[in-house]
Amino acid sequence: MYEPRTYRHWIKDSDLVSFNVVVKQSDLYIRAQRNLNGKALKSVLKHRASLEKYIEHHPLFLTTLEPYPVEEDAPAIVREMSRASQLAGVGPMAAVAGAMAEAVGRDLLSFSPEIIVKNGGDIFLKISQKRLVGIYAGQSPFTGKIALEIKPQETPLGVCTSSAIVGHSLSLGSADAVIALSPSTPLADATATAMGNVVRDVEDIPGAIEKAQKIEGLHGIVIIKGDKIGIWGKVKIVPLS
Repeated sequence: MYEPRTYRHWIKDSDLVSFNVVVKQSDLYIRAQRNLNGKALKSVLKHRASLEKYIEHHPLFLTTLEPYPVEEDAPAIVREMSRASQLAGVGPMAAVAGAMAEAVGRDLLSFSPEIIVKNGGDIFLKISQKRLVGIYAGQSPFTGKIALEIKPQETPLGVCTSSAIVGHSLSLGSADAVIALSPSTPLADATATAMGNVVRDVEDIPGAIEKAQKIEGLHGIVIIKGDKIGIWGKVKIVPLS
C-alpha cells in the first residue's frame, strides 16, 4: 500500500469532518458528519484486542500466506479476514487493513450516517452523496488524472489498493496499482493483494482480470501497470480536472 499521509486528500469533499486515530500499526483517517475521535479510538482498541488475542493462540494466522480457516466462535474480524483469504487465495493478514477499516466504519455508522474510513490503501465508505476517490499509482501517468465515481446506492463499499511500487505491504508482483471493489472491505483488500501478486508485466493484466471475475462477492477491479489499464465490473472511472 502507499503511505497514507500522501494520499489522504484524494477523496474530494468539503462537507465532512476529518480526524485521525492511530493505534500501533493502525493509522486511520476518518471522515464523518462530526468528530467521532473518541468513539473511533474505542472501536479500534476493541477490534485490535480481539485480533491480537486470537493471534496469540493461533500464531500461524499472522504468518501464513495461504488461506486460513477459523472456528465458528472466532471474533468477527477474524472470521471476516479468514473468509476473504479463502475467497481470494491469500493469507488472512492480506485482509487486515480492510477488515479494520470496515469494522470501525460500521461501528461509527451508529453516530453518523456518512462514514469514510481510510486505513493505508484501503477505504470503507458509506455515503449519502456521490464521491470521487482519486487513483494513485506511483509514477504511472494515470496518477492524479482519474478517479473512481462512487454513488450512495453502491455503499457500504470497500475500495482497496495494492501496489508493488508504493508502500510497505508485501506484493509478489510489480503492478503500479490494483484496486478492488467489494461490499466486503476485507475481500477487496485480499483481492487487491492476490491480483497484484500475479501482475508482473502488462501481458499479465488480462489473466489477472479473468481470475478476479471468479471471486465471489467482488464488484470490480482496476489494474494499472505503467501506461496500461485494465478494468472489469461495476466500475465508473472519471477524469480529474
